[in-house]
Amino acid sequence: MENETLTETSVAAEAAAPAEPVGDVVVEAQQIALSLADQAQGFLEGLLRPWNAYQLMIALGVFVVAHIVGKVLAEPTREWMRTLENWPKWRLRFLLVLQRRLRLISFVAILFPLVWIMREMTWPSRSYLLGVIANLALAWLMIAVVTRLINNGFLRSVVRYAGWTWATLVILGVTEEAQSLLDSAAIELGSLRLSLWTVVQAVFTLGVLFFLARFVSKTMASGVRRNEDISPSMQVLVIKFAQVGLYGLALFVGLRATGVDLTGLAVLSGAIGVGLGFGLQKVVSNLVSGVIILLDKSIKPGDVISLGETFGWINTLGARYTSVVTRDGREYLIPNEDLITGQVVNWSHSDDFVRLDIYFGTAYGDDPHKVRALAIEAAKGVDRVLSHKAPVCHIVGFGDSSVDYILRFWIKDPTGGLTNIRGNVYLALWDKFQENDISIPFPQREVRMLEAGAKD
Repeated sequence: MENETLTETSVAAEAAAPAEPVGDVVVEAQQIALSLADQAQGFLEGLLRPWNAYQLMIALGVFVVAHIVGKVLAEPTREWMRTLENWPKWRLRFLLVLQRRLRLISFVAILFPLVWIMREMTWPSRSYLLGVIANLALAWLMIAVVTRLINNGFLRSVVRYAGWTWATLVILGVTEEAQSLLDSAAIELGSLRLSLWTVVQAVFTLGVLFFLARFVSKTMASGVRRNEDISPSMQVLVIKFAQVGLYGLALFVGLRATGVDLTGLAVLSGAIGVGLGFGLQKVVSNLVSGVIILLDKSIKPGDVISLGETFGWINTLGARYTSVVTRDGREYLIPNEDLITGQVVNWSHSDDFVRLDIYFGTAYGDDPHKVRALAIEAAKGVDRVLSHKAPVCHIVGFGDSSVDYILRFWIKDPTGGLTNIRGNVYLALWDKFQENDISIPFPQREVRMLEAGAKD
């Protein structure tokens, strides 16, 4: 009986054993929260002391003075900035950031000398609270100015509020307590322990690494684009591979730095593989097609292509699509897969020379030798028509009412348009034929009007 009781007790203890770490975490979080509450209570009680109340009143008075100074200086500084139109934009933006924070700048500029004077004339404890307020104001000012360098509005707000929070914790001296509180709020997934502190570390580390990767990739991209020895398609390929490599390295280093076990990502990679097999076939196909296009150099930025009814030049080669700009200003985003599987006419694949053909007819009474010579002469006088690839004119048939000709000429700038150059050549032909009495016939028809009741 005694053995059965011991067995039941041991089983119950073993069953309850896994719950002990959770209870420890809860107790630890409660202790940290109570410690922070005690510190906050002590801070509030300290504010009731006479000199602390005096310091708060002094800080409030300095804020009022800084507000008045900011209002007085706002308009003169705004007028002065309007005279600096020749300055670079980044300098003007920086001055605008400072101009909008004249009140905070004035507050810091007045409060710090005041704290120094009080420390020299009285006990340091009687200016401690003013020193904390001055440090907080200076930190907030510096963070507000620095974060204006971030163009993305959402990212700028996240970095700004995170920086303000961290600076406040550091100045108040409660960073260890805050870190312990965030670390106590955690969940365990197998061997992985995920806490709020780990998430904060990961977000900060990955943010910094992604920022560095973006900066390095943009610097590298500008250097590659300036290198004229590299073809445009290879430039795009090098830039894309560099971006993928840098961002992948940033993600790997960031996760390793925060202590994330990357072997646990095997399940995620398997799920991604299943997703690629079912739902992302087109996306992957376009990505692979984009790499193939860059490798085989079938098209490159600047090439003039025709795809179905779309005629234009390649603006950019993206990872998923290719941007084609037409003469009417439309920009078509064509999936890369269509450029691989469809028939594409590249007008400037091996060279920029393009031959254009136009058809016309003249009357039977005109000398065809003279007509051919006049047509060639008219084409040579049109801008953009190449002279070293001389135009030619041939008879292609005898029509019902005219002798039919074809005029062929070459250009080297298809991006300048095809319809306009054809129109200019037609206009030159018209002028040349008018000067030499060459007629362009049109069909003649005879219509007979029969009287009512007339017999055939």
